[in-house]
Amino acid sequence: MSFSSDTKREICQKLSTRTPLQYSELYAMLLLGREFTSRSIIFKTENEDVFSHFVFLISRLFKAKCEVIAPLKGESGRNRAFTVTVTSPEKCRKIFEQYGHEDRDVNLRVNRANIDDEEEQRAFIRGAFLACGSVTNPEKAYHLEFAVSHRNLCMDICRLVDEIQDCDVSPKLLSRGGSYIGYIKDSEQITDLLTYMGAVVASMNVMGTKALKQVRNTANRRANSEIANLQKTASASARQIKAINKLKRDGRYNLLPEELKMVAQLRYDYPELTLRDLGAKLDPPISRSGVNHRLEKIIRLAEEDE
Repeated sequence: MSFSSDTKREICQKLSTRTPLQYSELYAMLLLGREFTSRSIIFKTENEDVFSHFVFLISRLFKAKCEVIAPLKGESGRNRAFTVTVTSPEKCRKIFEQYGHEDRDVNLRVNRANIDDEEEQRAFIRGAFLACGSVTNPEKAYHLEFAVSHRNLCMDICRLVDEIQDCDVSPKLLSRGGSYIGYIKDSEQITDLLTYMGAVVASMNVMGTKALKQVRNTANRRANSEIANLQKTASASARQIKAINKLKRDGRYNLLPEELKMVAQLRYDYPELTLRDLGAKLDPPISRSGVNHRLEKIIRLAEEDE
């Protein structure tokens, strides 16, 4: 699988638990799918995880019956595509109107009435990335984009990303091959947006790859040691964040003792920091071994029911 496919799989695995968030996520996928009108809803994707995610959301939220065309075995590239069509015209109209659109809306824009708060904004951006986004393997280049068929809709997506409160991300706009592209080339902005969308492991991979490139460029005797430490930190941090996310999904995070919760929150907020630096941020500060002990306990708790 490609880095972009792995990233989308990670996002799909972190399903929004609140129904309003699922509505926002599905709304983005409908707007940015193949066709979204009062008479026809068609969603097309090359990604099997995204296909399954879309079918789950539209079936759960609207009880919509869908016709699915799956790629033939052995097909690859653009020929490998899953197509989902809502079969009932009445259901299409209901879904279209549910999101506040009218027949006269020729070129659709994002209806902000469907995005009530910051969490719904996050869910919408997740859905937008699943439907029309991609991210390049950081070993090749730093590039994340949203490819949209209409200029105004692309500008709406870029504006929503630019308005994110949790991170400073500013997409740029270009036209390419009949589509409009909202893109980001700054590695820090890419990692911030990936983390924001829930793709923490992908974000860590970008950070780790960037760190490795920086170390290689120094070309000194400390390179091997620094690479090992960065890899160890990135790998351990990803494992720890994965455990924290599992506890949150299982509803056990808020049951953690306060001392564990404080360390968990710091690790979640600062995935790039060493254990020593995390310990220094606590009040009162604790040692590297103390931080490690608490994080290992969190991992054990997350693995208890596996």
